[in-house]
Order: sequence, then structure tokens, then C-alpha cells
Amino acid sequence: MDFHRFVQHARAHAKSRSRATGKRLAAGQQPTTMFITCADSRIVTAEITGAEPGSLFELRTAGNVIPPYSLSAPSSEMATIEFAVLQLGVSEIVVCGHSHCGAVAGLHGAKIDHLPAMRGWLGPRHRTKQPGDPAMRGEGQEHVRRQLRILLAYPFVAEKIAAGELRVHGWFYDIETGEVSACSEHAFLPL
Repeated sequence: MDFHRFVQHARAHAKSRSRATGKRLAAGQQPTTMFITCADSRIVTAEITGAEPGSLFELRTAGNVIPPYSLSAPSSEMATIEFAVLQLGVSEIVVCGHSHCGAVAGLHGAKIDHLPAMRGWLGPRHRTKQPGDPAMRGEGQEHVRRQLRILLAYPFVAEKIAAGELRVHGWFYDIETGEVSACSEHAFLPL
């Protein structure tokens, strides 16, 4: 039934949007922020941030995984980050993980043998430690920290940060409560 509702909304979309909005969006994109998050259907970035069309450049991957930088093995994720930073000139990047994440569960021993592509994507990141919290909040927050370390190793990201042209943030979204916290040096604190 959801898909039928999506189709109905898509049909009505053009009528509900103003011409001025269409012209503004057609003139080009100028987002100030890149938002890297999980592909999980429960994460709705515009709902979390209040972003209007054109203000966020989004990258969604299974488990908000950022692959290590490598020109010998470029990926879609690397190309998307490069485009956002070097072409669009975003000044902020948010890496946002979340509770109840299937990929983080896979990193911590959940059975994913029937998902060979997911196993390959998680690859050497795979862990076997079982979490104490079924929502895996601590594990998800540590996962965000790992992704931040990988992102900060991208040469062009490091250069833009050193020049004061880019800031990088780690966020954690709790699906159950709707709360968002930000990564500080030693903890995730409420925004």
C-alpha cells in the first residue's frame, strides 16, 4: 500500500511546488552541508535537520560507511565526497550514524552470511563482539568515530580543514527517542 501512496504523491508533487522553487532549484545547487548517513529507511534527513531542497548534499551508504581513500580503487562514495568538497565547496560535513543499525549489527556478530555484498562492503571492518545494548548505541557511536577518522584521511578534506574552509562533524541519531547528539572529544552530547 505504501508504494501506491508514493505514486499518488509523485503525481501531485509538481502541483504542490511553487514555480519560484522550481526556478531556484533549476539554476543550480549550492548546498553548504554534506550529510553522510545510513541508507536505513528510518533516517529522514530533511525531517531531522529541517533542510529545504538544495541545502543538503546527501550521501547514503549501508551503515554510513566511508571507504578509505584510494585513487587505485575509486568508489562512488569517494567521488561523491570529492564532488561535494571540491566542486560544490561545502563548508560542513556531517557523518550521522544511528541506533538500531543493521550494518553495525553485522559488524558485531549479527548473521549476514546470506548478504555477500554486505559482508564484502563491511570487509575488514567486521567485528565479532556482541553488544550489550540491543540498539547498539555505543557501538554505533564508535562506528561514527571510525568513519570520521577515515574521512579526515582524505587528502582534500584534510587540506580544506587546514585552510579553515571545511568543518567535519559526527552526529548520532537515536531512532527510538528522535534525539540527535554530536561527537565531542570524549562523548556524544545532545545538540
